[in-house]
Amino acid sequence: MSLETNKFDKRLVKEIIIILVIKFALLMLIKNIWFDSPTFPKNFDNQVAERIAGSPPPIKETR
Repeated sequence: MSLETNKFDKRLVKEIIIILVIKFALLMLIKNIWFDSPTFPKNFDNQVAERIAGSPPPIKETR
C-alpha cells in the first residue's frame, strides 16, 4: 500500500509542477502582450514632487 501511495504522490507532485509552469508561462505571455509599456513615466519623481509640494509661490518684494 505504501508503494502505491508513493507512486500517487510522485504523480501528483509532477502534475502540480507542470500546471504551475504552464500558468507562469501564460502570465508572462499576458504581461508581455498587454503590459509592455513602462508603468512609471520618465520624470516620475519630479512630477510627484511638484504635485505634492506644488509650485512655489512667486516671491514679491515689499519695500
